[in-house]
Amino acid sequence: MNDDSVLNLSDLNDDLRIGNRGRAVQADPGHAQDLEFGDLRQITYFELARLMERASRRFSGLIRAELTKLRVDDVGPAQAMILLAIGDSELSVAELLERGHYVGSNVSYYLKQLADGDYIDRVASQRDKRSARIKLTEKGRQLRANLRDAAMAYERAVKRGDQDQRMLETAFQTLHELELAWANASRFGV
Repeated sequence: MNDDSVLNLSDLNDDLRIGNRGRAVQADPGHAQDLEFGDLRQITYFELARLMERASRRFSGLIRAELTKLRVDDVGPAQAMILLAIGDSELSVAELLERGHYVGSNVSYYLKQLADGDYIDRVASQRDKRSARIKLTEKGRQLRANLRDAAMAYERAVKRGDQDQRMLETAFQTLHELELAWANASRFGV
């Protein structure tokens, strides 16, 4: 990636956005512009959810590309995210489910693949033999370290200063609050 293709978030302000094909378009704060049709409209939660889904797919593509660079062909992006979620901890499958947005049956499948590939160890719990504790093996720790190094290099390439860090923190806080609101709404109603 050369410096000309890196989006510097500090260069963006409330009045100017970079539109499709790299041209600048004026944007009203609090409104999204439909770049295909050029009209301004209010941003909806549905559009935000769609954007988050697309961003998640793009991030999975980034992880997939990094796994390819590392010549790791037995781990996919979802499994890599599980390795990152496990980290240095030893945890149960239930604890892992709480850390991520996984479906239980998918996690069981991914954990089996990771265990078969020698990325994790599954150890029977001392208290309850029916449940297992999970921790990374040396191979898993090495892949996790490589992925974290790649993420840090990517962040250094994208993030240019304090303004970018503040914008990232604001986005994280906003999405976290939205996650909590949606979780509460799904449990207790609106």
